[in-house]
Amino acid sequence: MSIKIVEAEKGRALKDFINLPWTLYRGDPYWVPPLKKDVSGLLSTKHPFFRNARRKIFVCYKNKRPAGRIVGILNNAHNEFHNEKTGFFGFFESIPDQEVASALFAEAESYLIENGMEISRGPVNPSMNEECGLLIDNFMSPPFIMMTYNPPYYLDLIEGAGYGKAKDLFAFYFNVGQRLPDRLARLAKKIEQREKGLAVRCLDMKEFNHDLEMVKTIYNEAWEKNWGFFPMTDDEINYMAKNLKPIVDPERVAFAFVDGEPAGFLMALPDYNQVLRILNGRLITLRLLRALKAAKEITTSRVMIMGTREKFRKRGIESLLFALLWQKGIDRGDKYGEFSWTLEDNTLMNDTLVKIFGATPYKTYRIYDREL
Repeated sequence: MSIKIVEAEKGRALKDFINLPWTLYRGDPYWVPPLKKDVSGLLSTKHPFFRNARRKIFVCYKNKRPAGRIVGILNNAHNEFHNEKTGFFGFFESIPDQEVASALFAEAESYLIENGMEISRGPVNPSMNEECGLLIDNFMSPPFIMMTYNPPYYLDLIEGAGYGKAKDLFAFYFNVGQRLPDRLARLAKKIEQREKGLAVRCLDMKEFNHDLEMVKTIYNEAWEKNWGFFPMTDDEINYMAKNLKPIVDPERVAFAFVDGEPAGFLMALPDYNQVLRILNGRLITLRLLRALKAAKEITTSRVMIMGTREKFRKRGIESLLFALLWQKGIDRGDKYGEFSWTLEDNTLMNDTLVKIFGATPYKTYRIYDREL
């Protein structure tokens, strides 16, 4: 049996790279097909991420048929921020064949080594600011929007290629219910009475650009000390905002202010994966009409970003933000949702999600490392 790996920058190889998951996941009831144009956009060197990063795309053929894929990624912004020589891999997919997987990793690692990297880390698609992590448990449910999904055998393939755990990321499930969780309601009321200069409000779509500037102010400062973090440029945040604006619900985004100064924000998205399942990778007219109808019926959300600037921490700001959006969800008739992701060693946040919000940890995603 012959194995051949080729670079997939254009033409047939790139098409095979993008289309491979439709073969691998055929018949899997939990896989959510991405929009093919979004995958192409993330890989494009015109994406603002690649103004300070590089990548090489590989597709593996076995017996002349597409069998696997991977991308080797050089993230200069990460290495400059952390003073590391860490390279990354992403967009990994493979048939259940260790020979194929190991050959793909060897190719990506050669690219990283050629460029002076000492560690290979992933999966990131293409960074920790996008989809990242390998699902390692609870494979019997579909992912929420912008979360990964993979079959169980990927654990064996990645570990069989010499990779070990670097960090786990947790996802928490919660029921919205008919009222705020008691402990959250009591805490929010207490903070509201104590912090007279504290105010919260939802996103104002008429002032979207103004509110986006506040996101830029808060984001990089709030996450600065998190493992795996590196600063996003204004261009990257603008690009992400442009892509998310059509699906943002202003009642799922909230800002906190202390004496009028931006202090924190929380962002949830409707779980548009329910729509992507219908579109099956393409914006085809009939499927789009069905998807638009489904979008109006989405009653689930993913709480995906929450941050507070350092000087405003330990004042309960997060509880007021959560309480505001939770009540909006109740008013909307939401059923359930997901908080994702949190770092495994973010004990304060993880305990808060369980004890104050009544959430349940239900999925784990793993970031892997391998010394080169």
